[in-house]
Amino acid sequence: MIARLGAGPEFDRIRAIAAALGDRAAGLGDDCALLDLGTETLAISSDISIEGTHFRQEWLSLEEIGWRAAAGALSDLAAVGAVPIGLLASLALPADSPSSTFVQLMDGVGRAVDAVGGKVLGGDLSRSPVLTLDITVIGRTASPIRRSGARPGDGLWVTGRLGGARAALLDLQSGRLPAEVSRVAFAHPTPRILAGQWLARHGARAMIDLSDGLAGDGHHLAAASGVALVIELERVPLGPGVEEAASAVAESAGVFAARGGEDYELLVALPGEFAAEQAGELNAATGIPLTRIGRVEAGEGVRLTLEGKPVQLRGFDHFA
Repeated sequence: MIARLGAGPEFDRIRAIAAALGDRAAGLGDDCALLDLGTETLAISSDISIEGTHFRQEWLSLEEIGWRAAAGALSDLAAVGAVPIGLLASLALPADSPSSTFVQLMDGVGRAVDAVGGKVLGGDLSRSPVLTLDITVIGRTASPIRRSGARPGDGLWVTGRLGGARAALLDLQSGRLPAEVSRVAFAHPTPRILAGQWLARHGARAMIDLSDGLAGDGHHLAAASGVALVIELERVPLGPGVEEAASAVAESAGVFAARGGEDYELLVALPGEFAAEQAGELNAATGIPLTRIGRVEAGEGVRLTLEGKPVQLRGFDHFA
């Protein structure tokens, strides 16, 4: 069985794999594999980070590469409301890489998992033409939040602020030095572990982490829940420097932020009666803002609007 996913070549391949596996697979298509252990659920997810696809060494230190790879995987635990236990890290590097390279990469991985209360549990080493990190994270939760629980009438909310990682990426691709706040968003993202747990305790119906952009990841939540999402882009909370970066590429700031990926914030459907006052309680408890950006309706897909006018956007797809 596979959770319903949004459209796109990458996800067509996932559907084909699931169909071929048939009864040999279970529960594919959510942020984490969820294994019922009786009194609690084990949450497991893996994420791969490849030089030239996800990062370039001239952009980031080795510690930042390790942190970023681990944080991206840990963000999946946040999306199901899990408490991290730890991670396994497999590294593949060119054969002539010195031991110090492995050590610095794992220092970043270790710092990221330690920051959320987990440990490095093991891993593997191999050689590869390019630097590759494959991270498997493990967590636990009494009541996992899936992508499939959103219902018409729910409000649609997002943690933190969006667009900073994209602002930094465009600068790096153009050979410019990003503003420090944008560079931190790209190089040192913070998985929203505490926010995910708080939201799980306060009525979250469905969640997904924003790795491929608001538009793309929104489609997965909508498909899994069998609903339509309506997102008002003028409501999207913006990271520092995003308005200036958007202006430089002649985009509205909301469109710019929604188009970007790797923000690792949480998109969450909450009951319609969940109000701004409760969002303030999350901010007070975790230091993370929560902003309502839309609603859940009957139907399918994602409808993006900007000041009432429809906008067409696609999320990131490795095979598009």
